[in-house]
Amino acid sequence: MILTTNTNKNALIANVEAKEANLTVADNLKEELVALIDKGNKFIVVNFENVVYVDSSFLGALVSSLKYAIANQADIVIAGLNKDIFALFQLIRLDKAFKIFTTADEAAASKAL
Repeated sequence: MILTTNTNKNALIANVEAKEANLTVADNLKEELVALIDKGNKFIVVNFENVVYVDSSFLGALVSSLKYAIANQADIVIAGLNKDIFALFQLIRLDKAFKIFTTADEAAASKAL
């Protein structure tokens, strides 16, 4: 299991527990996010606060999960990126695909808006 979850307001917070988000955990991420969407969760905050490294396969799984979410009238947003991972998201323009928040609490509060 790569994600631990808890609820905050109308959001499901999915905390990425892996320090290194790479090929070895990418498939698990996608499977777990799809399962959360299939259970009826419509607003999922993927919290990266524990993550120090991300590779392209993990980002691909994240984008694939977002496409699945959109097809199922759900949304996935991102929170807790460190400055280097945030810069990577900007470099490859993932900040245009995902809403990005500083904290999971901030992201959960945005659902009410």
